[in-house]
Amino acid sequence: MALESNERPDKPITKFESMLKTDDVYFFDAEDFEDIVHHYLNHGKISLAKKGIKIGLQQHPGSIELKLLQVEVMVFENQTEKAEALLDELQLLDNQNEEIYIQRANIYSKKDNHEGAVELLQRALSITTNSFDIYSLLGMEYLFMDNFEQAKESFMKCIEFDEQDYSSLYNVIYCFEFLEDYNGAILYLNEYLEKNPYCEVAWHQLGKQYYYKQMYNEALSAFDFAIISDDSFIGAYFEKGKVLEKLGRHKEAIENYETTISIEDPTSHAFLRIGKCYEKLKNTEMAKYYFYQTVHEDPLLDKGWLAITNLYYNIRDFEKAVFYINKALNIDGENPSYWKKCAQIHTALKNYDQADFAFKQSVDLGNYELDTWLKWADVVYMNGETMAAVQILSQGREFYPESLKLLYKSVGYQLIGQDLINARITFMDALKLDKNQKKIHLFTDKFPEFANSEWTKEIVNKYNKAS
Repeated sequence: MALESNERPDKPITKFESMLKTDDVYFFDAEDFEDIVHHYLNHGKISLAKKGIKIGLQQHPGSIELKLLQVEVMVFENQTEKAEALLDELQLLDNQNEEIYIQRANIYSKKDNHEGAVELLQRALSITTNSFDIYSLLGMEYLFMDNFEQAKESFMKCIEFDEQDYSSLYNVIYCFEFLEDYNGAILYLNEYLEKNPYCEVAWHQLGKQYYYKQMYNEALSAFDFAIISDDSFIGAYFEKGKVLEKLGRHKEAIENYETTISIEDPTSHAFLRIGKCYEKLKNTEMAKYYFYQTVHEDPLLDKGWLAITNLYYNIRDFEKAVFYINKALNIDGENPSYWKKCAQIHTALKNYDQADFAFKQSVDLGNYELDTWLKWADVVYMNGETMAAVQILSQGREFYPESLKLLYKSVGYQLIGQDLINARITFMDALKLDKNQKKIHLFTDKFPEFANSEWTKEIVNKYNKAS
């Protein structure tokens, strides 16, 4: 496995590169060749790594370590059959070399045989005292297998070897989160912080766990400690801003988002959050300014266009709202909530054909919310298609069979469409659910022309007598 490039001096590398520029041939120790090859592998210079292996094996043909590096390059280039053949030869020479099992595991992993890779890595563990890298590889294999419990345990082992291994720390917390064990993550991070009280990464992760559990004051304290540990930690300022928003402290949230911009180049996400805060503070002009800054910074951020859409929708400038929702749809035309917003805007503009189309797109893409069916039916009715509205409400009842809003609205539209038989059946279904007629106003308020009709009175009286 490759060493870090800074683990040994770069003198052999300079000497090797000098040799490549001339016809001279220099002699290197086998360890020097290993360092040279590791250096090039770490920097992604595969062709130079291969040259190092070739010349190294010419000078040290019996070097198992160089041959293992050759295997590593073969695996990288998907020459797995050649790699396995060479590993077979090496295993005959040294069957207690853990790197042989590690490279075999790498091949198995490439072939999606993660169970086999785990077995080989376990074998490698049994014959080595340097198990740090192996536990890291085991953790990744378990992640491939969706075995988050075992992955978590493996990455915890890595942290036991090196408490500054933040990559493994992130992976441990990722496993806790996937398992939705936020309490476990909080306990683990607090124990970790007892030993590493100035670790900004751990404080940041702890704050996020408290945020997930809606423990906003605790989250705020954790992010404050992250900032104390590293006052240039952008992620901590950003997450602290989100917590302050939840606590209704929008001016303080803006300050934290502005801090992220002052530390590094501004990001569209920071601009968007600032705009949202100003919107909450009823400062429409500043909100508008930052929303426009958002899409200027990242024209492909659909959430920025949606924010502008909502701003204009809320101030009833529907012409601009429809322009900007189309911008969002051009970026993500598969988003059902964008189509629903588009439908609502067209409804406000009385563009009922376009609203009908947008509602249909929203439903086709998976938006089955109750108010989607209700609003879509209203649009179709206003477009002169009463029975189509009834059909839409019928579809909605498949998802919400006991919704009185759907039932009473269906009755009204069936009566308007003069479908008296089905209207009677639907009305009786509604009354069976609405036993004390506490919700009958959903019918009488929406359809006052039928509220006191003989038809309505007769059915209600008949139901009351029967019950």
